[in-house]
Amino acid sequence: MKKALITGVTGQDGSYLAELLLSKKYEVYGLVRRLSTPNFWRIEHILDQIELIDGDLADAASLNNAVKAAEPDEIYNLAAQSFVATSWRQPLLTSDVTGLGATRMLEAAKNYTPNARFYQASTSEMYGNSSIDGKQTEKTPFHPRSPYAIAKLYAYWMSVNYRESHKMFICNGILFNHESPRRGIEFVTRKITDGVAKIKLGLADDITLGNLDARRDWGYAGDYVKAMWLMLQQKEPDDYVVATGISHSVRDFVTEAFKVAGIEKWEKYVKQDPRYMRPTDVQYLEGKPDKATLKLGWKPTVQFQELVKMMVEADIERHKK
Repeated sequence: MKKALITGVTGQDGSYLAELLLSKKYEVYGLVRRLSTPNFWRIEHILDQIELIDGDLADAASLNNAVKAAEPDEIYNLAAQSFVATSWRQPLLTSDVTGLGATRMLEAAKNYTPNARFYQASTSEMYGNSSIDGKQTEKTPFHPRSPYAIAKLYAYWMSVNYRESHKMFICNGILFNHESPRRGIEFVTRKITDGVAKIKLGLADDITLGNLDARRDWGYAGDYVKAMWLMLQQKEPDDYVVATGISHSVRDFVTEAFKVAGIEKWEKYVKQDPRYMRPTDVQYLEGKPDKATLKLGWKPTVQFQELVKMMVEADIERHKK
């Protein structure tokens, strides 16, 4: 039985990954920060099947203890301060947790389980507005435009450095935006689907958003965690773009969400506020996942319209309860 340690197990990706690994008969350990009010709603249905270990990416000693306790065959470093908007308000925290936190995790793995296979969660935000032939690939230059993206880029290159310097099996998954009903309510996709659900049920009158023209490559988180696992099953470590290859605007997402709710003329329900505009925005992200398709045999199974429908319907049902 393989053993896996997941940081960020209580998050969207961590919960889907834990389910996937359990289905493959792994022994799953999850790193969790000690909070006065535990946030286990995404994993409450599998709590009796995984073992939680207290730890914090800002505390090297706790990471060392977690790795020694779990003795994992695979480590998935998913934890981060991952909300881009917050990274401008808390750049030092973001740098410490998202950037240096990955280094602390890499160091713990090197010192206590050097043969463990290591997955580092990278992000398409590292590209900024760079593109080659209109899409971002593994060879597209990076140009991060937020403290979050800069911290993630630091973690990306540190992972490459540990791979090359210490001969460790480390993969960077450059994942484009991936969503689900488990996405945090502060992210724009859930803000939209939750707001649409409230309007549909008469619980709200409008939604306030920022830039409606920004385009993103949105996929389903349940698909993307499969790519994470596949990376660590290969003969050699490498870095991969994981995306659908199709981008849509925030406006497209809004239109589709209201359509699911049976509301056609949505403009009167949506307000724009400059407070929700980023200081430097990334206008266009669209990945080219050819390498992941060719080498991993990975393809997305949930299309954009299905994803939006899944999220809106889940929020409607939640508010009905």
